[in-house]
Amino acid sequence: MVPPRPSGTIAKSRATRPGYGLCLYPPCLLLPLLLLTSLPNLSEAVAAPKFTKIPGDQIGVSGGVASFVCQASGDPKPMVNWNKKGKKVNSQRIETIEFDDGAGAVLRIQPLRAPRDENVYECVARNSEGDVATTAKLAIIREDLLPFGFPSIDMGPQLKVVERTRTATMLCAASGIPDPEISWFKDFLPIEPSSSQGRIKQLRSGKTIGNERERARERQRKTIHSTANL
Repeated sequence: MVPPRPSGTIAKSRATRPGYGLCLYPPCLLLPLLLLTSLPNLSEAVAAPKFTKIPGDQIGVSGGVASFVCQASGDPKPMVNWNKKGKKVNSQRIETIEFDDGAGAVLRIQPLRAPRDENVYECVARNSEGDVATTAKLAIIREDLLPFGFPSIDMGPQLKVVERTRTATMLCAASGIPDPEISWFKDFLPIEPSSSQGRIKQLRSGKTIGNERERARERQRKTIHSTANL
């Protein structure tokens, strides 16, 4: 007498392979789902620091001010520090002002003293994925020995008192050969008109004089500062 066949459905594999076997009933379909959920989240990418603002070499005037701006990006967000001779800068005349949650820092030296402040300053950006460094050199000239063409402030910004919600206009004019580049700071931090949602605009006027190739060859930026309160 032939024994009765068991009820139900049995799926058999044709051959025994690694990762394959006997599968009973639909619950075996859960296996791919469990494997997918165990994969790492590729959207949580990490990245080593990368500079978005690199400080340039500067020539300052004795008794004046020098400001170096350094900023970096990365994931997690890096921290930026300034060093002098391999050590973190620490002086009453040398100040580090952080911005962008520590991913940017301004190195401000005032008043400049030669030859004490003449040195190579190092900006280091670091996060858990690594670190990156860049340097900037500071040279200082006495005011009575300024070379021909050194930039000078012809008209500095003036104290302004305006009503709230009104528009305030501040002027700054400089001359030099080649034409100097004017940068604006607020509370010692660089002003970024592009990130002010249209509230701050920097308008340039005047005729540009000089040769573009000569400007490209000039690697050191000669600086002079003028400030005002609003």
